[in-house]
Amino acid sequence: MPNEQVVNPEQSSAFESPWSNGQRALRTLWEFCWFVFCRWTPKPCNPWRLFWLRVFEAKIEGKPFVHSRARIAIPWNLILHDRACLGDRANAYSLGEIEIGERATVAQEVYLSAASHDFSQPGMPLTTAKITIGPDAFIGARAFVLPGVTIGERSVIGACSVVTENVPPDVFAAGNPCRVLRPR
Repeated sequence: MPNEQVVNPEQSSAFESPWSNGQRALRTLWEFCWFVFCRWTPKPCNPWRLFWLRVFEAKIEGKPFVHSRARIAIPWNLILHDRACLGDRANAYSLGEIEIGERATVAQEVYLSAASHDFSQPGMPLTTAKITIGPDAFIGARAFVLPGVTIGERSVIGACSVVTENVPPDVFAAGNPCRVLRPR
């Protein structure tokens, strides 16, 4: 069963922002801080990047790794567990919550999109649904994970896959749309 979808009832038009001025200002400040203080840092400066994520209220347990070129839309919607990895140019489009479990790896250029739009309504309001990546899971390069998807623990998602539905634990899955190939 997918994670619950949240629709923004405040948004009556596709041309207006679902975010308040304060939220937009905070997001702009976040982008500025990441660019100035973190984007240029080498891999050993991971504790510095985690410090800035904590300043912006990311929920961090233990010592995850976040690459300096990873993109995080809203850090306060990000949950990183011990030894989780957000790879080079990975994009955590965290308009909704994204949780990355212990020792899980999100490889380079993976796109985790916790938001979409409700196209059945004229205003096409923003919708969000939590993405959960289980412990010890691996998401291959350039995979795309849609809102509300849960990747089971120890599962492997093949490169360039489009994950539209939940993936059970302990499997290899790949494709567009992503399908279970075999047990792990």
